[in-house]
Amino acid sequence: MQKNMSEIKKMEKIVGVKGMNDLLPPDSALWELFENTVQSVLKSYGFQQIRTPILESTPLFARGLGEVTDIVEKEMYSFEDAMNGDKLTLRPEGTAGVVRSAIEHNLVYDGPKRLWYSGPMFRHEKPQRGRYRQFHQVGAEALGFSGPDIDAELIAMCQRLWDDLGLKNVRLELNSIGDAQERNVHRAALIEYFEKNKDLLDSEALRRLYSNPLRILDTKNPAMQEMVNQAPKLLDFLGSESLAHFDGVQRILRDNSIPFSINSRLVRGMDYYNRTVFEWVTDQLGSQGTVCAGGRYDALFSIFGGKPTPACGFAMGIERLLELMKESGEHHSPALCDVYLVHQGAAAQAKSFVLAERLRDAGLDVVLHCAASSGVGSFKSQMKKADSSGAAYAVILGDDEIAQEVASIKFLRSDTTEQNQMSVSLDGVVDFLVDQMLNAADDTCCDDPTHHHIHH
Repeated sequence: MQKNMSEIKKMEKIVGVKGMNDLLPPDSALWELFENTVQSVLKSYGFQQIRTPILESTPLFARGLGEVTDIVEKEMYSFEDAMNGDKLTLRPEGTAGVVRSAIEHNLVYDGPKRLWYSGPMFRHEKPQRGRYRQFHQVGAEALGFSGPDIDAELIAMCQRLWDDLGLKNVRLELNSIGDAQERNVHRAALIEYFEKNKDLLDSEALRRLYSNPLRILDTKNPAMQEMVNQAPKLLDFLGSESLAHFDGVQRILRDNSIPFSINSRLVRGMDYYNRTVFEWVTDQLGSQGTVCAGGRYDALFSIFGGKPTPACGFAMGIERLLELMKESGEHHSPALCDVYLVHQGAAAQAKSFVLAERLRDAGLDVVLHCAASSGVGSFKSQMKKADSSGAAYAVILGDDEIAQEVASIKFLRSDTTEQNQMSVSLDGVVDFLVDQMLNAADDTCCDDPTHHHIHH
């Protein structure tokens, strides 16, 4: 037995996988605020939720994203199923799975669909602020729409979300990468230009020169910036249809007072994009400035063997947006509860449990002080817990209260000089607190999307 105990003591502590983080309070409350807000915005535009598996067939991403993209070449978590030899991958992005599902279940047979998703994605890259190996995205996909109006609607939906979250330091960059034939002509011109400037290309650019030269435009290497700025611009190679589509998007954005700048170097990392591409960027998060990116991908249905279907969408990184919400300073951790129940003595403890359930029945969030390893704790220590919980009210039960069949109610957030503690009959506690919360609801509920409605 002694040997076993010493072996246990020597065992190494198990920690989380690098780049795959735990979400802890109070950040989880901020996360919930973001999710509730984004769901409300998506619903207001008629988008419906779709949930696809975290695991997909590896060829789905190799075919959809492109064999020579960084994601497929270096970042995917892929493995062979030990049971049957299937090649599987933890999804690195959400669009491919949504389109696969739409084809498999014939979702657009009766007309276009507005869909949205939320969940974890996985890429093996260097962890940094707001960028992790398991990260989370919210995405929207509009399937079956061909006009510039849906591109503009997706952008407007993002603008509404930033407004609702109080994010002011996010700006829109816009570009068109045309259609495949236009990109091929531009690609040839790019290769010719970069070949003439080969001595200025770094190793990464040389690797991409013939496989994916468009991505060289996205380089962050300062030594290459001036040369890249002089490279042939894709906008100069666009035909009349692509230009008309791009003009249509810009016109709608201007009509709705949504500011944007055209970034002719803006490209996408996935091969399936065409025409409109856009990014929402910020200067508040260091080098990882993009918080949302998207565009049109009319070719993806055909690439996956489906009927040609126009489509457009975006994905936003939740972790980065939470960082931005914190930077804004407008979001504070919400209260843990509405009411904190403090008690001393066996009779008071029993009555407190019953009262807590009655308060929850009425729609209030209640924390009942429970015994810890050191015991129940004094009134003083319990009141400290009540205050730090953010609760608006502490309900106090002790021997005196039980004898008089009352509860003491302390107003923890009162900013007046009036009496901030009073006695209420045990039978009247629920109605009294519900009335108090309803009176305060006009000032607080409407500002907090996570707050539920109190009911009798």
